[in-house]
Amino acid sequence: MSAPMRVSRRGVLVGAAAAAAAPLVAPGPAGATGGGDRTYSLTVLGTSDTHGNVYNWDYYRDAEYDDSAHNDVGLAKVATVVNGIRAERRGLATLVLDAGDTIQGTPLATYYAKQEPITSTREKHPMARAMNVIDYDAVTLGNHEFNYGLPLLDLWIRQLGFPALAANAVSVRTGRPAFTPYVIKKVSLGRGAPTFRVGILGLTNPGSAIWDRANVEGKLRFEDMIATAARYVPELRRRGADLVLISAHGGDSGTSSYGPELPNENPTALIAQQVPGIDAILFGHAHAEVVERFVTNEATKQQVLTSEPAKWGQRVTRMDFTLRRERGRWHVDTKRATMINTNTVVEDPKVLAAVRAQHAKTVAYVNQVVATSAVELSAAESRYRDTPILDFINRVQTDTVTAALAGGEYAALPVLSIAAPFSRTARFPAGEVRIKDVAGLYIYDNTLEAVVLTGAEVKAYLEYSAKYFRTLAPDAPVDPATISDPAVPDYNYDTLSGVDYDIDISLPVGQRITRLEHGGAAVAPDARFVVAVNNYRRSGGGAFPGIVKPQVYNAQQEIRQLLIDWAQAKGTIDPAEFYVPNWKLVRAGVPVFPAG
Repeated sequence: MSAPMRVSRRGVLVGAAAAAAAPLVAPGPAGATGGGDRTYSLTVLGTSDTHGNVYNWDYYRDAEYDDSAHNDVGLAKVATVVNGIRAERRGLATLVLDAGDTIQGTPLATYYAKQEPITSTREKHPMARAMNVIDYDAVTLGNHEFNYGLPLLDLWIRQLGFPALAANAVSVRTGRPAFTPYVIKKVSLGRGAPTFRVGILGLTNPGSAIWDRANVEGKLRFEDMIATAARYVPELRRRGADLVLISAHGGDSGTSSYGPELPNENPTALIAQQVPGIDAILFGHAHAEVVERFVTNEATKQQVLTSEPAKWGQRVTRMDFTLRRERGRWHVDTKRATMINTNTVVEDPKVLAAVRAQHAKTVAYVNQVVATSAVELSAAESRYRDTPILDFINRVQTDTVTAALAGGEYAALPVLSIAAPFSRTARFPAGEVRIKDVAGLYIYDNTLEAVVLTGAEVKAYLEYSAKYFRTLAPDAPVDPATISDPAVPDYNYDTLSGVDYDIDISLPVGQRITRLEHGGAAVAPDARFVVAVNNYRRSGGGAFPGIVKPQVYNAQQEIRQLLIDWAQAKGTIDPAEFYVPNWKLVRAGVPVFPAG
């Protein structure tokens, strides 16, 4: 049995900004098939949205990861799947790609971006360690790659043993791609097989211009993914690519969570439909499981294979191509995709060993006690009830902004605060509260900002947020499990502290805020408020109205750390100190969920 095939790192043509260099290619090892008119095979494996998961571990529960579907997570599981398929293919061409969102999403990833940032320690990032063991062929940059700034991203890319792709991320200074746009890999299809080249184009998400404005503004611009594909796919073909793959960090819905000022957020199906010359697209961003979906190209009528492998390393896409050489040209006879559930395999010991010390350090960190909670606090009902645990977030944000603005021109304005129910499972136990409990409540690496809104803008903001709920007649049954519109994610439903309001879910969207008061009086349209808000929302994430405006506060302080610091300083988390019920769902004025 021959060894599993590895494409030589010299056997790759990198599409640089000015890409005109001669191919740096070398044949791979011989395989088991070949000859005349015979067909050959290529397998492409894909992951996406791994989000800092290496071990099959839930850092918030301090236990092995599990969910209701018994999924597993992590690159250690992915590695076992990849190794098994490489062995199965007995040395034939097998490429491994990732479609982005890699270095953010778990306390492990956060620890090496915030507590001991690799930019300070120069330590190798855990996701670089794990992916290098797996020996990926390319990774596409996702929008979350930009969360921690360009210096950390650039260092992580240098730590990888393979290219990081993003053709549509362009340097503002030079007007050229800021990262590698594509690679062309020469692979072995078997002993005696003719030369075969695979072009891999990476496309990142334009939403980064909004979501990480502070990190990329004036440095990068993000061009349309469809137009970028239309530019580079012909170039890949001209430069000898026999098969063209796109690794895209964008879903296939054709819609965006932001307004029309940026290119489409989820254009994968449109790329396949509008850009000729693409054989297949591995995509991510939506965290959906799309096993195999074919899209007909309008110009060529070719069926473009697309697949999305869910999230967190729970799934691995497998694309299989049957190839035939005829009259000096390669043809794709068949292509199909299947999906592999990583809960069917054990973790790879080499990946575990590579990241063991960093995993252990993270576990020790998140288990540090920060305070004692007077009672148990749960986020289970935070979507549809005013709960103390969300008021904890709002109290910390309000205190921070109020203190920062004291003595200044905005000191006399009331401070409101915005918080979203990020997690349905977050809880503070009665007794010791640990960092992992706080991190489980505030799962994103957002920073705190503040802007000034008028009363009219506050009402418009709340009306927009209230579209989260389905319309339910006053006499219709209410099920908390189905009360929300599934098209609106929990993180795009905001609650406000500092004003009192009712949301009438029996009324049409846009007419639901039936009571809006401050200090016992109706809020005037021209009233002015300072509003504490996270950077994602203030930058335009979720397309909420009126919030994208100059900040009156922005100290680049991470909200999760502010929560930890506040709890440590107080020593006790007691809802009697901060819980102020100020909003409720109603129908015709009658509360949907009675107090208590």
